Amino acid sequence: MSADTPARTTTGFGHKRQAFRNWRGQRPFWGGMLTLLAGIPIMYVPYQNLTLGSLTIRMSTTAGAGSLIIGVLLVVLGLTMWFQPHSRVFAGIAAILLALVSLVVSNFGAFLIGFLLGLIGGALGVSWAPAKPARAERGAQDTTGTASAPVTAAGEEAPPAQDPAAPQQGPRDDTAVSEASPAAGADAHDGNGRHRAG
Repeated sequence: MSADTPARTTTGFGHKRQAFRNWRGQRPFWGGMLTLLAGIPIMYVPYQNLTLGSLTIRMSTTAGAGSLIIGVLLVVLGLTMWFQPHSRVFAGIAAILLALVSLVVSNFGAFLIGFLLGLIGGALGVSWAPAKPARAERGAQDTTGTASAPVTAAGEEAPPAQDPAAPQQGPRDDTAVSEASPAAGADAHDGNGRHRAG
């Protein structure tokens, strides 16, 4: 976009599309969608009849009610991922477990379609993480440009932090037997049997 190109105003459909895109980015949308879609074949297939010519095959199992419950729960967990994104880990793990149970209860997870959708949707729900907020400027400074000194819990001003590369001043409490200094390349614990590797 150049400086001469006028900015497009988003009205009507474009505004709704942008609002949906923002909503979708704040939650595990695809995990919820796949989990919701996994519930449909799991609760639908066991109650349907397959007709081949004049032969009618009933797909119902003895656990037809179990298939219905698993399918409805998967739909609810998909909606939970959409509308309660902070519950995404629970909903994802529950979706994975229900997809695994559907293998036994509901015609091999409604012929593996519902099983695979539930497994992938639950994994996407568990693995999704919200975007990190933009970081604030580090080292807040006042209007004069000088940083304020840190304050301890007792309300006293803390001493300024020292540069780790600067030589230490004051007494050192070394337990080393030898008097070799770290600046000369010797470890402070050389005399205690501890040596640097390298």
